[in-house]
Amino acid sequence: QVQLVESGGGLVQAGGSLRLSCAASGSTFNAMGWYRQAPGKQRELVAIITRGGTTVYADSVKGRFTISRDNAKNTVYLQMNSLKPEDTAVYYCFVDLPSRYWGQGTQVTVSS
Repeated sequence: QVQLVESGGGLVQAGGSLRLSCAASGSTFNAMGWYRQAPGKQRELVAIITRGGTTVYADSVKGRFTISRDNAKNTVYLQMNSLKPEDTAVYYCFVDLPSRYWGQGTQVTVSS
């Protein structure tokens, strides 16, 4: 059974930074990444990174967020800079094995 443990969420002022981490138990994963869900909105993809390091970002976070992974630690990171109030959401990490597994979610709140 794959388990994911997220950390790093919190409250930050607009323009600030946060770094999310997600550590997964088990074997080496294919894609890893992050989704987010704001109140009253659908869950949306934020960023994804393949085992080989190829990355894809949502247009809304390009140039501000950076996804990375440490395969030896089975951990995926999301560095979030220049945060905006509209980035406020619960952030969920996922890993593909190929079955998809989800983290429990971590709250990110950006105040204006």
